[in-house]
Amino acid sequence: MRLENFKVQSIIIGLLALIFYFNSFFNEDAFDDQLVIVKNEYVQEGFSGIPKIMTTDCYESFFRHEKSGLPLSAARYRPLSIATFAIEQQFMGTVSEENMDNFFKQDVSFNSATPEHEAFINQMHVRHVVNVILYILTCIVLLYFFRYVVFKKEPVLAFISALLFVIHPIHTEVVANVKSRDEILSLLFICATFIFLYKYHERRKIWLLGAGILSYFLACLSKEYALVLVVLLPLSLYIFNKYSIKKSVLAMVPFFVTSAVYLALRYNVVHLKGEATDANILNNPFMLASAGEALATKIAILLSYLRLLIFPHPLSADYSYNAIPYINFSYPIVWLSLMVHACILVAMIILIIKRHFLGFAIACYLFFIALVSNIPADIGTAMGERLVFHSSIGFVMVLAWVIYKVSLSIKPEIIRNRFLIAFILLLIISSGFKTITRNADWKNNYTLFTQDIKTVPKSILVCHNVASSYIVAADEQLNDAEKRQNLLNAIDLLNYCLSIDHNYFSAFVNRGAAWEKLGDIDRAKADIDSAKQIIPAFASLPGIYLEISGRYMQRGWELYGKNGNYSAEINEYVKSISIDSTNADKWYNLGGAYFHNKQYLQALYAWGQCIKIDPNHVKGQRGIQSVRVILGDSGSSAK
Repeated sequence: MRLENFKVQSIIIGLLALIFYFNSFFNEDAFDDQLVIVKNEYVQEGFSGIPKIMTTDCYESFFRHEKSGLPLSAARYRPLSIATFAIEQQFMGTVSEENMDNFFKQDVSFNSATPEHEAFINQMHVRHVVNVILYILTCIVLLYFFRYVVFKKEPVLAFISALLFVIHPIHTEVVANVKSRDEILSLLFICATFIFLYKYHERRKIWLLGAGILSYFLACLSKEYALVLVVLLPLSLYIFNKYSIKKSVLAMVPFFVTSAVYLALRYNVVHLKGEATDANILNNPFMLASAGEALATKIAILLSYLRLLIFPHPLSADYSYNAIPYINFSYPIVWLSLMVHACILVAMIILIIKRHFLGFAIACYLFFIALVSNIPADIGTAMGERLVFHSSIGFVMVLAWVIYKVSLSIKPEIIRNRFLIAFILLLIISSGFKTITRNADWKNNYTLFTQDIKTVPKSILVCHNVASSYIVAADEQLNDAEKRQNLLNAIDLLNYCLSIDHNYFSAFVNRGAAWEKLGDIDRAKADIDSAKQIIPAFASLPGIYLEISGRYMQRGWELYGKNGNYSAEINEYVKSISIDSTNADKWYNLGGAYFHNKQYLQALYAWGQCIKIDPNHVKGQRGIQSVRVILGDSGSSAK
């Protein structure tokens, strides 16, 4: 069994990927899994939801149910991965239409986890297994791509490149976060596109060209990265097959047509608008920056991507506002990033002219990173580790070449081989430790964001999500002092979020939940009122208001009614009814409080409202009779 053998290399690559990501099997849902999977109506419908998935925005179902509108003016048309979630759901059990609305109306902050949510957590374990399997498959296909297209005569160099890709810890977000399956599928079909195209040019079998076109279309449906292939495919033919520029471009005609079909489909479904015109700092991270600050920050972020590829620590799930502070062109790091990337660009051009494989490797890095750099167009987020998944292909090819060339300078051969093995083992062990521990962080929102707040303590999204986790943890805390401290910690974080974004809807909702759990119902209602001003029709708000109404009623009785403080009891009941004025029992309770406070006319009116809502309310009828006896009339006073 020689290391040059593809089967041997595939087994090693597959085993390493499995070992590195096995512990992610036990993860739950985290980050955007709720939006894309758990609370996606079309996913929960299974097979029957796939037509809608193929013809709508990724987030359409969630935001339609929440009645909040899409968070971005531009859309996310990446239906393929979501269709796979629907296929999984078909076999795990779909949600019936009559139960769908109830599920979407649940508010996690105000209510503890429901049995339905627990069932979805168990289903997430299955989805994590599928993610790892797809990652293993993608890595093996990537290995074949390296061997068949890039390193035809250097199978060991192809293996080292694939191995470096597999073990890189920056890929943990893509594999451990199920929602990022779109990244995996995109790369899988991009590699397949290259392979089928090269096999077609080698064998001239028309079905191979068809398979390549289909792979390319599936890559487009996975994520927009595939559009870069209209440059990378002819470039590869120019470098590796030694085609002329004209012949390389002509070979792309079927793919140009496929691109046009995809873009027409995308435009028909979601339209082509600017990605970050939303007046929400979470979706438009450069909204508060000047034009110069925005450009300077974006240029500096490119260097941050390169740094994380070289040294992937620390890692974070979020880099939204204010995780990355705005900077301007007076900062040296901006000019350093410009110089570094200018040198990389010049090197790419020279190497392409020489038809050197490194020219293609650098092109892979630069073109993929350019697509997510926010420089051609804002993409709605400042930075993301998942966004460098495709660019890392170019990085590992260059790194593998450097390692391989350095090792060749070592003599004799036995020492060279020992050095190479020892160095790669060191990388595997160190990367494995980082990857496996990072997978554990991705278990759920609580573990993820309480860890990431150490890395990006000023990110308002991370602070908000940590606060949400504190609120949920408070429900599970038996110690009253610790429960109270969790809620106060949550309020402090949410105060910070709202000091930056005064229209942060979710921060108002969650702070209201924290105040409600602390017993300060007035502050809770004030926060929910603020949230309602931002998104009046939000689906969860009616249920939250009903819960607040119930808490007013509960507090009125337990704190005041039991102790004979009827005036205070009446005040709480009036607050409750001002929220929920169609509840007969609440009007009955208000009538009782008035009666005990000897406000008989008010009691008669309250019980009259009770009977108006529920004519068969026996206690309300008895209350009215009691007042009439005391007033000594036939009820004329009620008028």
